[in-house]
Amino acid sequence: MKISIITVTYNSAKYLQDCITSVRMQNYKDIEHIIVDGKSTDDTLKIIRSNSRSISKWISETDRGMYDAINKGIQMATGDIVGVLNSDDMLATADVIRTIADTFDDPNTDSVYGDLVYVDPQNTQKIIRFWKGISYKRSRFRYGWMPAHPTFYIRRDLITKYGLYESHYYTAADYEFMARYLYKHKVKACYLDQMIVKMRTGGLSNGNLKSRLRANRRDFLAMKKNNIPFSFFVSILKPLIKIPQFKNKFVQQKAKHTEIEFFKSSHSYFPADTNPLTPHVELF
Repeated sequence: MKISIITVTYNSAKYLQDCITSVRMQNYKDIEHIIVDGKSTDDTLKIIRSNSRSISKWISETDRGMYDAINKGIQMATGDIVGVLNSDDMLATADVIRTIADTFDDPNTDSVYGDLVYVDPQNTQKIIRFWKGISYKRSRFRYGWMPAHPTFYIRRDLITKYGLYESHYYTAADYEFMARYLYKHKVKACYLDQMIVKMRTGGLSNGNLKSRLRANRRDFLAMKKNNIPFSFFVSILKPLIKIPQFKNKFVQQKAKHTEIEFFKSSHSYFPADTNPLTPHVELF
């Protein structure tokens, strides 16, 4: 079973090598890593070329934004399963893709998602917060829930059936995509109780109040389009249900264990220049 991983880049030289390395070091080898670059002007292309042996396909051309670029990558993909890995993120451990592939061995599994850890952009050993997943229930979309998009993998033939990302939703395009598949079309999903991605903090929709309000408006439109009841109220609830990610017992109990697993695992490929036994967790 081939897994296609799509990475979109634009002036991503600062962190791209970490992303590529995390894919190359997977112990599951039937991986197609596709990079779609938006005509970067920094050293991004230099990094891509220097890693050409571990990159299956890449292009560099202008696009209409991140989700348009992801769509290009999907159209280039030949894998049975498709997922997205942001250029400044990393697969958490070397067995992530093998676990995902094993889960898709069950023909009743249409999509998979798991846990996510947010880390400091400069010090990826400094945990900021966890996105702890829960078992899948379609009804959770009615309360503003969604899987962590960077951990979401889906069968490519379903994308052929139900369509690509709708980039005009901008920062809500990932939510719209998953709502369309999991809620509207009732695609089956399986939750993996495993850390899938290390994600550097920051993002397109959370920079300030204005951008958050704009993102909420787009969430509302995506909910309405996919027939989620009481869309206006659910769009308000959606960011509120993330509050437990910042201060709950799960973070306190799991922080040290997770940090040790990342850096002392026999499959670890992250820098070992700091002490893994002294995790730093910020609670807001």
